[in-house]
Amino acid sequence: MSAEPSPSELLDRVEQLSTRLEELDDPEAQALAQELLAAVIAMYGDGLRRIVEAISEARDAGAAILDRLAQDGAVSSLLLIHDLYPVPLEQRVLEALDTVRPYMESHGGNVELLGLDDGVARLALRGSCNGCAASRATLELAIKQALEEHAPDLAGLEVQGVTEPAPAGNGHGGGFELPMVHSDGLPMADEPPARWIPLDAVGLEPGELRAVVVEGAPLVLANVDGALLAYRDACAACGEPLRDGSLQARMLRCHSCGAEFDLRHAGRAGGGEPLQLTPVPLLEAGGVRVAV
Repeated sequence: MSAEPSPSELLDRVEQLSTRLEELDDPEAQALAQELLAAVIAMYGDGLRRIVEAISEARDAGAAILDRLAQDGAVSSLLLIHDLYPVPLEQRVLEALDTVRPYMESHGGNVELLGLDDGVARLALRGSCNGCAASRATLELAIKQALEEHAPDLAGLEVQGVTEPAPAGNGHGGGFELPMVHSDGLPMADEPPARWIPLDAVGLEPGELRAVVVEGAPLVLANVDGALLAYRDACAACGEPLRDGSLQARMLRCHSCGAEFDLRHAGRAGGGEPLQLTPVPLLEAGGVRVAV
């Protein structure tokens, strides 16, 4: 007996059939098939709405059931399609930002939701993260992924404090592409997407460093007062590896040249030097992952 297809496999199948439908040469057959599809979706949507209404009548117990259903990826997508998701969009956006806030704070910044207009979230960067070298990666990878996971029905994202085009790819699967624009309304430029790679950081204690290689990229992980941070394993002053450096509080000292970098502030050099390490976005929610 063959295994049941996964939700992602079913989604892929739907997309394949939809593409074939659009390629039909017979306009009448194409229109009829699309009408049939819309009718089936409406029929199942009406049934799903009645199920949700019946569950909601159970009050607290019903709310707990709906919350559990909303955590299921396959079910939540159906609830979103039919506008039945039990958690308001704004609340889900705020929850998404909460998951990336520790990463933002590790680079001396923060992110704030200014408002939601027609499904477009308006965000603002705060603190030293605004304009730093890590801002673009933070926006595109950390914030965007969190929003994809918590609010896939979001129509777009407008960010204040972004002054340069940032990559607009989705490296996390699922087919969701969140449009991002500058605060002046200009769309972001397209660049090859990064991918989130799971990473084993078990046993890395506060004050310790660990050298790892992810997708061929040498990285150095640091545990700074319980917060995990990742950087490219290359000193911004001499280019030598940082893996043999010493970590004191939040300052990483290069073993080769003695240059010091503040890991809590995006790897900026100490002493006012115009040097900075290359930060690598890292998320701990749902397991440690880095974007390369």
